[in-house]
Amino acid sequence: MFTGKYPKSFFEFQAGVLQWTTRVMARILNLSDGYPPFGLNATDEHVSLEIPYPEKLSRGMLLLKSFFGFFYVLIPHGIILMFLCIGLYVVTIIAWFTILFAGKYPEGMHSFVVGIYRWGLRVSIYFIMTDTYPPFSLKEDEEPVAVV
Repeated sequence: MFTGKYPKSFFEFQAGVLQWTTRVMARILNLSDGYPPFGLNATDEHVSLEIPYPEKLSRGMLLLKSFFGFFYVLIPHGIILMFLCIGLYVVTIIAWFTILFAGKYPEGMHSFVVGIYRWGLRVSIYFIMTDTYPPFSLKEDEEPVAVV
């Protein structure tokens, strides 16, 4: 808050935690096989998360996110993501049976599930690690992205 910079060690710790949870969620959502590598600095050949370190963060945006973020971020994104997550669980169950019988995750279902996870990840990263407002999109962009 006072320096306008995110402490590098805190940033790396939070990025490591987000990378680990992304690897775990990829397994839970059947996006990847095997046991996820454990540890904050572990690498995974199937899942990667890249969060660029911000050289400077806006103090005003920090205050705005802290006091009013619920209204301008969590309500609009949260409502849409709530309905999308209902679809995500339905698609995950259908995909599980498809994988069981066909041995392959359907491409459209995979893109849908990864898109919802990316969207939710961008919203959570916005509050703590960047000043860039998360887009209302399931598509990959240049912002922090999980690749599964």
